[in-house]
Amino acid sequence: MTHSGLLVTGASFAAFRGLHWGLRLLPTPRSAARDGWKWRNICVSLMHSLLSGAGALLGLLLYPQMTVDPVHGHPPWALVLVAVSVGYFLADGADMLWNQTLGQAWDLLCHHLVVVSCLSTAVLSGHYVGFSLVSLLLELNSVCLHLRKLLLLSHQAPSLAFSMTSWATLATLALFRLLPLGWMSLWLLRQYHQVPFALVVLGTTGLATVGAMSITLGVRILISDVLRSRPQPSILGHKDTGTRTCSGEPVSRDSSTVSGED
Repeated sequence: MTHSGLLVTGASFAAFRGLHWGLRLLPTPRSAARDGWKWRNICVSLMHSLLSGAGALLGLLLYPQMTVDPVHGHPPWALVLVAVSVGYFLADGADMLWNQTLGQAWDLLCHHLVVVSCLSTAVLSGHYVGFSLVSLLLELNSVCLHLRKLLLLSHQAPSLAFSMTSWATLATLALFRLLPLGWMSLWLLRQYHQVPFALVVLGTTGLATVGAMSITLGVRILISDVLRSRPQPSILGHKDTGTRTCSGEPVSRDSSTVSGED
């Protein structure tokens, strides 16, 4: 299983790198033309999130035994989905290094390194696939995050579509990001005596890192999209005729961005 998992990971890496390059042949929306690389990068990320998030949710619904025994109980295709995700995160990291400086991309690169380290454990050992599949539920929230970024790049904020996406982002962040992270943390806490110490350290580090990023992400979106978009009270009896926009934050995949991968 190790060899086939590595083969799928390599094929996934090549496929997503091909998507990064192939999207250059397609026209970029005029409103996002100045940020062409960011647009293409987020589009590829959106494709991965749709694939892995929907696959993880469907798999857990069809095979709930993966949550009962997240170490050994899993169908063969579940490992394929995990390996595909490892290939994506490697390809996305390569794309960021190719198009950004290390200083711009260090936060997402650290995130990707932690995620790849954790998911690779399942690919290399053939175990903990169910646990990894639960972690891929986070990608359902990433779908909303990527759509939100694409709307920002297209200068569609404020708008009804952006407002709906923001609320969907916050809702899925609680349901498909914080809830799975809580379940995984509780499982690891209860089963730590049956898990190798190195994996306990790796899992704890990964959960703490992604958990902290997720909470920070939710707070930033709540402030920028909800609180700052509310009409300000009038001052000294004069009506406030200006409208606060929801796009006060910079749109990029660097350290100044509200980011959440993936």
